[in-house]
Amino acid sequence: MGFKKLKKGEEGIKMDIEHQLKVFKKGAAEIITEEELIEKLKQDRPLNIKLGLDPNVPDVHLGHAVVLRKLKQLQDLGHNIILIIGDFTAMIGDPTGKSETRKQLTKEEVQKNAEPFKQQVLKILDPQKTTIRYNSEWLEPMNFLDVINLASKYTVARMLERETFRQRMEKNLPLSIHEFFYPLMQGYDSVVIEADVELGATEQKFNILMGRTLQKEYGCKTIQVALLMPILVGTDGVNKMSKSLGNYIGINEPPNVMYGKVMSIPDEVMISYYELTTDVEPEEIEEIRRKLEEGTLHPRDAKMRLAREIVKLYHGEEAAKKAEEEFIKVFQKKDIPDNIPEVELQSSKVYLPRFMVENKLCSSTSEGMRLIKSGAVKLNGEKINDLDIEFQNGDVLQVGKLKFVKIKLL
Repeated sequence: MGFKKLKKGEEGIKMDIEHQLKVFKKGAAEIITEEELIEKLKQDRPLNIKLGLDPNVPDVHLGHAVVLRKLKQLQDLGHNIILIIGDFTAMIGDPTGKSETRKQLTKEEVQKNAEPFKQQVLKILDPQKTTIRYNSEWLEPMNFLDVINLASKYTVARMLERETFRQRMEKNLPLSIHEFFYPLMQGYDSVVIEADVELGATEQKFNILMGRTLQKEYGCKTIQVALLMPILVGTDGVNKMSKSLGNYIGINEPPNVMYGKVMSIPDEVMISYYELTTDVEPEEIEEIRRKLEEGTLHPRDAKMRLAREIVKLYHGEEAAKKAEEEFIKVFQKKDIPDNIPEVELQSSKVYLPRFMVENKLCSSTSEGMRLIKSGAVKLNGEKINDLDIEFQNGDVLQVGKLKFVKIKLL
């Protein structure tokens, strides 16, 4: 859709605004303010839409992708997408939700994370239509007078309205002055790029509203609208999706792993996943919701459709189809999958948690021990609870529902 098509008369413009507003609002938790957004859409021009991301970790999962998918939907409407890689702010670290001062990253650590992070982000956004900026461009050259001027735009009293800061003050926990600069710097990004809209998760509300405040203080011609997206719960259906909790679905994970993880989510969060992680139209999602409530659609079938939609977004239609066929074969027919990766061993005796980490079956030895104790690890289909084991040639080790390796002794 292009903006030149809107010149056909008031009725066409009105219909287009209604459509765009529906896309903006799909899955959104809050828009501050909707009236301001409508006024911007009436200007009949591409809006500068900002998303700021700190490359603290090199891997992107579906939780990160909630705002990225929304950004792609707005990109498809013809708006200007400006992705701010917070290479400078990442060296401080976002204090949101933190009960202690975060360890400051070095420039080298940030740069190491930034490139793979950017590559994964551009699996979702159109690289040709995405402007990528690094906030070190304007933050690093600032002199001390510039910093004082920036700090003068906001009061300590208002800064302490932030829940994270207030709670730490009340509990007499350390709160470093440099942490106050994180929201100021993120807000200043909006001043520099003249953002019309800023996206972020609901937990970023304070930082995004700071952008509105600073744009007013610096006399900007445009004041950004805050578009806040919900937090995606992980595969456990309870906690925020997080790699550290092991309840995440990575966008770079193999199709069959991704498909299986989606199938493991509780039924209650299925509609939320449809809204936040797919491009299925709102009307169709509403129909799926209605049929589930009426009992005319089996939750398993709705979830298989969801898994297909998600895998298709990141791996394509054919990969999604094969992942579904593999899932049906393994879990509905209880077979062992084809093409199990083979691991060659010089010695048959291993410390299992370390073996699992080395072969990417879990992320840490502590997670490996937890999986073994919980009965999630099987050898040739039988649960095992020993940490030290001796493999036989041809043994099949299964971790959880999705990961298999075959042992080859040398």
